[in-house]
Amino acid sequence: YDTYIEQGGTNVSGGQRQRLCIARALLKKPKILILDDSTSAVDTKTDQLIRTAFHHEIPDTTKIIIAQRVASVQESDMILVMDHGRIMAAGTHEQLLENCDEYRSIYESQTKNQAQPEELQ
Repeated sequence: YDTYIEQGGTNVSGGQRQRLCIARALLKKPKILILDDSTSAVDTKTDQLIRTAFHHEIPDTTKIIIAQRVASVQESDMILVMDHGRIMAAGTHEQLLENCDEYRSIYESQTKNQAQPEELQ
């Protein structure tokens, strides 16, 4: 609470800057929130905590989330898969896994080294 933040946030890390910007957005409770790769500099656990905060703190806010991590958007109402500025596919996470080879390939590449919950038991 007592840390002085320099102009432009030059004395904090990229992840800290992202968290500060997200905290400011949560406090403002906007009608529309656009997040462009807003959690790229945070670990996956922090990414999950941020998504949970969005769900609980700003449930009525329309969120447009641009992300490289499937985990960052997989609970979204609608996901657009884009390539070179063009929409390749649209749907829920489950629909895209079933119908979009590119999305499924990205998802599998991001989750192949992670044990699934049923595999841990």
